Amino acid sequence: MADSQDPVFQIQRVYLKEASLEQPNSPAILLEQEQPNVDIQLGVEATQAAEGMFEVAVTATVTTKIKERTVFLVEVKQAGIFEIRNVGDQLNAIMGIACPQIVYPYLRGNVADIITRAGFPPVHLAEINFQAMYEQQQSQLQQQEQPSRIITTA
Repeated sequence: MADSQDPVFQIQRVYLKEASLEQPNSPAILLEQEQPNVDIQLGVEATQAAEGMFEVAVTATVTTKIKERTVFLVEVKQAGIFEIRNVGDQLNAIMGIACPQIVYPYLRGNVADIITRAGFPPVHLAEINFQAMYEQQQSQLQQQEQPSRIITTA
């Protein structure tokens, strides 16, 4: 029998939470021959859903433009519910690294699928090093928390 203090990390469910596609300048922009510029923004958020249960969501926003006109805008939020217990101070790291690594492949597939179904060549999101991303965020938070020092001389 497992000790009630043993660490627990289990995937309960992975699901598509939100998806939207906009083509505000169709059909005229579809006749353009110029290559669009593609901008991809990613985000990770985590919330507690219940005792020991957490929802971790990875969001991608893909915007393509020709000059200043939008060809398409896709926003997808892929989420997972994870049971995480008895992990001590590792909770934030698990939610910032391990959980997004599990959810992200589903997000990548959904983004490519939506864009393809809209009639465009797929946009394949690159692999992400969530550990490096998490460590960078933690470093930025630590720098913001440090009070600025004022040096005075008499």
